Amino acid sequence: MPDERKPKKSPYTADRNMPGAFEGETVTRRRFMTATVHGAGAVAASAFALPALAFALGPVFTRQKFDWQLVGNVTDFPTDTYIPRVVAIVAGIGEAGKSTVYMRRRNPAFDKDKPDQYNRIIAISTRCMHLGCPVRYVEAAERFICPCHGGVYDFTGQRTGGPPVRPLDRFYTEIRNGNEVWVGPRYSVNSELHRFSPRDPGEDTDGIGQYLYPARFSTPKK
Repeated sequence: MPDERKPKKSPYTADRNMPGAFEGETVTRRRFMTATVHGAGAVAASAFALPALAFALGPVFTRQKFDWQLVGNVTDFPTDTYIPRVVAIVAGIGEAGKSTVYMRRRNPAFDKDKPDQYNRIIAISTRCMHLGCPVRYVEAAERFICPCHGGVYDFTGQRTGGPPVRPLDRFYTEIRNGNEVWVGPRYSVNSELHRFSPRDPGEDTDGIGQYLYPARFSTPKK
């Protein structure tokens, strides 16, 4: 019986039947030129895309540097109220990189977290932990109040009302040369005032929240 099986066709048969194709060629001139053009296009696209990608992702993998700043003397800060100080939290962008920090001396009557060299002076961030609006300290009420969405924090910065998900952030502080008060990087806290690397507003630091919202690589380490 005649073999009715159809012979297998090479994927290159059409190219080899083209005018100018040589018998036995595995890569035709057309296929070679097409691959060359595609390769040149990929190189050209990479020349534009890779620098842009590096520019966009570079800051993500770069630790933010923070210069400690002298803000006054120990005697400038009382134990029963807050004194505002302005510090630069982002260097090199002028006034836009500055923020107000509320500061006082540590008071055992209010402060129940473990004392160490970094919290003998308490420095509270004015960034609300709901959406980042600025809060202000109302001395008559002994509360930090956010005018945007009604967030309320007590004297130590613990959330007492409204939509914020955690206490106000704090800043490391040090007393140097016996009397000088220096402010360092920002850090976040949970409801027990345990320290975490800085988190963004809206990111919880209690329970499973501390694992759902890990710190970005670019933020300073704890």
